[in-house]
Amino acid sequence: MKREHGGTDAHGVPQWDFSTNANACGPCPVALDAMQRADAAHYPDPHYTAVKEALARFHQVDVRRIVVGTSASELISRITACAFRAGARRFWQPALAYGDYALAAQAWRLQQIDCPVQADLIWLCEPSSPLGAAEVQCLQGTGQGSVVVVDRAYEPLRLTGESSLSRAELDAIWQLWSPNKAMGLTGVRGAYVIAPLHGATLAQELEDMAASWPLGAHGVALLQAWVSVEAQQWLIWSRHRLSIWKQQQLALLDQLGWECLPSVTNYFCATAPTPVDEDTLRDHGVKLRNTRSLGLPGYWRLSVQSPEAQGALRAALMHRKERVT
Repeated sequence: MKREHGGTDAHGVPQWDFSTNANACGPCPVALDAMQRADAAHYPDPHYTAVKEALARFHQVDVRRIVVGTSASELISRITACAFRAGARRFWQPALAYGDYALAAQAWRLQQIDCPVQADLIWLCEPSSPLGAAEVQCLQGTGQGSVVVVDRAYEPLRLTGESSLSRAELDAIWQLWSPNKAMGLTGVRGAYVIAPLHGATLAQELEDMAASWPLGAHGVALLQAWVSVEAQQWLIWSRHRLSIWKQQQLALLDQLGWECLPSVTNYFCATAPTPVDEDTLRDHGVKLRNTRSLGLPGYWRLSVQSPEAQGALRAALMHRKERVT
């Protein structure tokens, strides 16, 4: 396997980037201001006392359940390593899933299996990626003693419905949060996990496996801004705007003959009526995300973007169509 991600590539930052799921209304002004005021001249607190306390208050959990990390991907790697040290040898993930789950498992020689009941490490994602679906599968079918992690990166960008997981279910599993997408600041790395109620031992091992200062000053500022009342109010406003833009974007693609799959998020998957030439789109400043590495060949994942970006997408697709005809 190889790592595939959307966003910036060898050609630089796409002018019209549909390939990442960052909040297109961002950056969040509160979070951006926190970035600009971050004290990069000094080390952050190596124990991250204040930011952990803020995250614990926000989620209404004991502060000892919070473990911070450089990013979601770094925590995926660290959780996998920690599970391996605890005896995990088999993992399970949904058929369609973020590639870093399998990459981390591959690095530790974990065997991927089809039955979650027999897995020692289980990855879930709600809302899911790449589909943006609402459901979490197989919680009832997990084995005793297995490490179950639900990736909640897209929960803040859910545009309809609510989580299928109850508070009791969430308290029994690991929750992985990476708010930089919701804040529209994916270039700032910072994430955290919430350990299960009875996961203190593994949480401490996860802490012990971290390098010193996994979060820099800007990551600390991002997480502290994320839990503020002002940032959460901005997020509510942005979800309303994204909902409007999403309907416009779906209508545009429908007019162009694309088949769009349903989703509850600020992104969705679609298939084109004719082959898509990525290079031609990129020449027009437009980038989409091919979902091969996410287990869905033949489809593209598109984040919801502004009407201006949608106009650029239409122009690029129409240019390609004219060249073909």
